[in-house]
Amino acid sequence: MRALFLIDGEHYPPVVIEAIEELRASLGVEPVAAALLGGTEKIGEGADYGLPLVFGEDPEDAVREAIVRYEVDVVVDLSDEPVVGYRERMRIASRVLAAGARYVGSDFELRPPEFHPVFGKPSLAVIGTGKRIGKTAVTGYLARLLAREGFDPIVVSMGRGGPPRPEVIDGKRMEIGSDYLLEALRRGAHAASDCYETAALSRVTTVGCRRCGGGLAGAPFVSNVIEGARVAAGLEGGLILFDGSGAALPPVEAGARVLVAGANQDPEYVTGFLGAYRLLVSDVLLITMAEEPLASPERVQRLRQEVRRVKPEIEVVPVVFRPRPVDDVRGVRLVYVSTAPRQMLGRLSGYLEEEYGCRVVAASGNLSDRRALEYDLEAAGDAEAYLTEIKAAAVDVVARRGREEGIPVFYCDNEPVAEGLESLLIDLARRAAEGFAGMDCG
Repeated sequence: MRALFLIDGEHYPPVVIEAIEELRASLGVEPVAAALLGGTEKIGEGADYGLPLVFGEDPEDAVREAIVRYEVDVVVDLSDEPVVGYRERMRIASRVLAAGARYVGSDFELRPPEFHPVFGKPSLAVIGTGKRIGKTAVTGYLARLLAREGFDPIVVSMGRGGPPRPEVIDGKRMEIGSDYLLEALRRGAHAASDCYETAALSRVTTVGCRRCGGGLAGAPFVSNVIEGARVAAGLEGGLILFDGSGAALPPVEAGARVLVAGANQDPEYVTGFLGAYRLLVSDVLLITMAEEPLASPERVQRLRQEVRRVKPEIEVVPVVFRPRPVDDVRGVRLVYVSTAPRQMLGRLSGYLEEEYGCRVVAASGNLSDRRALEYDLEAAGDAEAYLTEIKAAAVDVVARRGREEGIPVFYCDNEPVAEGLESLLIDLARRAAEGFAGMDCG
């Protein structure tokens, strides 16, 4: 394996040279270069390590330059405090993994996630930096958009509660409402899983898959997504849209990736740790919930600036979410049920009333807390229907309650709203399709 060594001037050069020779044998690597990360004031001019030396403005810049200049399979880190600290090492790790190389230190080894090729169809992926940031809502919106534009998408959905074998849900032809979801629940399925949500709300063919575990860089420990990708490739359709799970990435190659991060998240989850890796392997970043009281304009702007430092060329779009009922609710007195923060419920309820002509008599953001949700519904008062997202307790609490009470249950999505978002995502899909066609011909 071709190896890049990371060194610093805090170590005496003869010690570093001897260490490189020892590791050449014990690791079975071939040293091709060294990146000098700092501390040069202690080693003097013209220090000779027996390898080409790469310098940079800072440690991360030196590693970036070395990776561009030399094709390496593994990066071996011989540096240490005070030149490189914990935060710097995680950013370096992100650079190394994004280049497809291993990152090895004295007591750690990080491997890049393995992405398997998808044959037969172009593909896109939507990935995230965590849970409850709107990633599945973005996937659903993108699926509807691509369907409208003639891409004929198939969604492969990866969830913690997905089926044991890939399950095809024909959202284009099946009426997926409470009866369907309650029957799935009766069979023992996780009826509020992302695959059912996407099929029901976006009306596209969806392949439900599962995963367990997620590595620091997002590789699932166990999943059936590769099998699901093969199933999707054999179905009628023009493009496969992969939906990640939490901070875990679908283990498949994609023509392009859309990364979703929450403006209310700790910025280090987006640009630090191995969030930087996710940025580096993505083409577009959507910063969701980019509005007060969830996030101030200053907070969103600071996050954009930090993102630019990691990947200057990435497209960054702040977005907000607004509810979109899939059925006509005009004139209906309803209870609106969601996962939205309490401080947003009034604004979202007002939006529903103004845009869709319904009357929201009560609202709950407790879909993820069954006990609190039951209390909210008991206190909701007189209503003609429920309007709920397909999340968490939407089926086993809300849909079941609607059946028992004999009142309809309508479903809604959260639609991302931002100027220029449609054209940006359509262009991204076109580039992915054109790139796939070029590979196919080549």
